[in-house]
Amino acid sequence: MITLRSSDGETFDIDEAVAVELQTIKHMMEDGCAGSQIPVPNVTGKILAKVIEYCKKHVESGKAEEQAASDDLKGWDADFVKVDQATLFDIILAANYLDIKALLDLTCQTVAEMIKGKTPEEIRRIFCIKNDFTPEEEEEVRRENQWAFE
Repeated sequence: MITLRSSDGETFDIDEAVAVELQTIKHMMEDGCAGSQIPVPNVTGKILAKVIEYCKKHVESGKAEEQAASDDLKGWDADFVKVDQATLFDIILAANYLDIKALLDLTCQTVAEMIKGKTPEEIRRIFCIKNDFTPEEEEEVRRENQWAFE
């Protein structure tokens, strides 16, 4: 068993098979840098729990190599990313820090689908982004990038 400690002090005991899904942790273990508890300073307990849940599910599903399991996992993944925006972005940061490519791909794809087909104004509203362009600057950007607005 490997023990991970989140930035807010929560500890999680996980199997080594799950721990090696987190490439950052795997490299620490391989390099002999992992003590009795491995600190994960950039990730809160709430988010680390979600990341571990994801990795556990994928390790378990990896053992059952069949089409039905693969379809079930896709459905599970789709439900997994149905979280509020702040949580989704925190999971992206954690997946990036812990180097979990599949989770990073899944969460970034979710964000891409959120903005697909949206106007810049709709994207600003979705992500609460303030438009700091003057009308003249915005017109210049639209003129320079006309292809993107067609």
